[in-house]
Amino acid sequence: MIQPEKIIIADDHPLFRQALLGTLKLKLTQTQWLEAQTIAELEQHLRDNPDSDLLLLDLHIPGAHGFNTLIHVRNHFPQIPVVVVSAHEDHETIHKSMGYGASGFIPKSTPVEDIYSAIQQVLLGNIWTPAAYNESAPMQDNNDIAERVASLTQQQYRILMMFAQGMLNKQIAYDLHVSEATIKAHATAIFRKLDVRNRTQAVIVIGQLDLSDMQLQDS
Repeated sequence: MIQPEKIIIADDHPLFRQALLGTLKLKLTQTQWLEAQTIAELEQHLRDNPDSDLLLLDLHIPGAHGFNTLIHVRNHFPQIPVVVVSAHEDHETIHKSMGYGASGFIPKSTPVEDIYSAIQQVLLGNIWTPAAYNESAPMQDNNDIAERVASLTQQQYRILMMFAQGMLNKQIAYDLHVSEATIKAHATAIFRKLDVRNRTQAVIVIGQLDLSDMQLQDS
């Protein structure tokens, strides 16, 4: 049995998070658990703990915007395996998660014993998906968009997510403790990398990596 030193769990549902931790802590007695309820908290944990052994990521954590955060984490912290933990277990969501670099996909309906087994498999360097998942089915090709998102620096990605929230340059500059001119310079670089002309087009581009409208309404 592997006893990892650090695991980050990014999930904004306290009941699920606490129930899962309550069980896993009984087995992983030497593990330090770092909890994040927002993308900002997740980014802070990743920056402060690049030696983490695993990230458990809920695709619906506030500010995640579907698969964008998974792509970003895999590009900037490739040493940390990511297991997507989701209330949605449809084939397309699983397939895209794995295609964008996840080492595992655990539906929230999975029994805790199986979640523990899945974590152990991923820590051993293996891939884990639900037994019913058929990885051979085709997936819509969004690799070009994913590569463009992956090319953003951490600061550029953070600003792009703020654009998606509808924040003005002045607000973003205040939150990030930089000047508006700096934000404008980052925006220009973001637009160039995403091959768009303005923030509206940028948000539309990353929206193509979001989850379906129906899933978002169900979350």
